[in-house]
Amino acid sequence: MKAKGKTVSFDPKAFLSKVSGGRTTAKYRKNQAVYQQGDTANSVFYLQAGKAKVTVVSAQGKEAVVAVLSPGSFFGEGCVAGQLLRLATVAAMTECTITRITKAEMIEVIHKEPAFAEMFISHLLERNSRVEEDLVDQLFNSSEKRLARTLLILANFGKESEPEPVLAKISQETLAEIVGTTRSRVSFFMNKRPHRGSPFFAESRSARKARNRTLSTVA
Repeated sequence: MKAKGKTVSFDPKAFLSKVSGGRTTAKYRKNQAVYQQGDTANSVFYLQAGKAKVTVVSAQGKEAVVAVLSPGSFFGEGCVAGQLLRLATVAAMTECTITRITKAEMIEVIHKEPAFAEMFISHLLERNSRVEEDLVDQLFNSSEKRLARTLLILANFGKESEPEPVLAKISQETLAEIVGTTRSRVSFFMNKRPHRGSPFFAESRSARKARNRTLSTVA
């Protein structure tokens, strides 16, 4: 981008925070749906603030939480690759601020702005890695280990910033859906005293602090 003969650096986050012809920003209350499974896919979304969950319902009516989104996450990007209908439902877990970018503007800015393209590709690579980790987790780890990992992810542990407690009160039913187990098993593990060999006992000191802050928010 150029202005008055001088090159102006492109700031992807500033771009996403501004409302324009192809971009709108809206507030979502807790449990409000951003879009539903089966809706027309014609835009990409960027989570500015809050947390949201991605759920899928099978043909038999079984619902599963397949991802929890944190600030800085894109979602709904399948439309850029030709997806016509939404494959999942996204709903706010807390009060959220979300930017919607039309498919046309998303494709245009990816082509025109290398900084934005780099940011978006980094998101896709991180999302792909998370999906692979989730698959390995489901295939080879016990439900107790999966719960421990989920709690650390929800606490943002391992990110550049300091781990923070989850802002929303997350029900044990929701945790069970994320982990892929029953509410009774989640309740058992949450109330279980850690012992040697337990996934919770093996966490580092800072990780346990992050987990304990998260546990205090779980309903």
